[in-house]
Amino acid sequence: MLTKTLVDGLERYHIGAKLRALRLKKKVGLVQLGQHTGLSPALLSKVERGRLFPTLPTLLRIALVFGVGLEHFFVNHEEPQPVIVRRKDRLKFPSHPGTKAPAYHFESLDFPATDRPMNAYFVEFDGPTDERARALAHKHPGVELIYLITGRLAVTIDETTHTIEAGDSMYLVGDRPHAYARLGRTACTGIVVTAPAQTAARA
Repeated sequence: MLTKTLVDGLERYHIGAKLRALRLKKKVGLVQLGQHTGLSPALLSKVERGRLFPTLPTLLRIALVFGVGLEHFFVNHEEPQPVIVRRKDRLKFPSHPGTKAPAYHFESLDFPATDRPMNAYFVEFDGPTDERARALAHKHPGVELIYLITGRLAVTIDETTHTIEAGDSMYLVGDRPHAYARLGRTACTGIVVTAPAQTAARA
């Protein structure tokens, strides 16, 4: 029996959907395909519906009938499509739910995209502007880039505080505790992009 990890990995290739699309394109019925491959129509139907993952010899027999290589079932043939997130569809969340004065509110800019190597957010830095900021410090794997759109922002990393202004950017390692604090009364907004550790390691 396949483990959940293997099942999840195989599902990403959509082998069944590719088989069905290929069969319909060639105008071949399940019975006819079964006759050419020596496989039962019931088994082929299960493969197409994602109920069964074929072994490599079985998949090779199918590939030979259609005159394609095994790579046909493991390569994404679709052109990458842009993912557009409308402003009205974004949801705003506080950095620390239940806190009277969260350090910031954020909106995901790329949530519909799957398997993305990064995460991008529009952030409104609300405060606090005193020592409470350090109590709200956080850390995460990977790296982070901050681009400030408006206002002034204090970023405390460990025990050191850095100040950036509108138009400035800041790159930092996410696994070090860091906290944000708006400076002054001017609205402070920016774009924050984080990349997980494995992505950062390849950079």
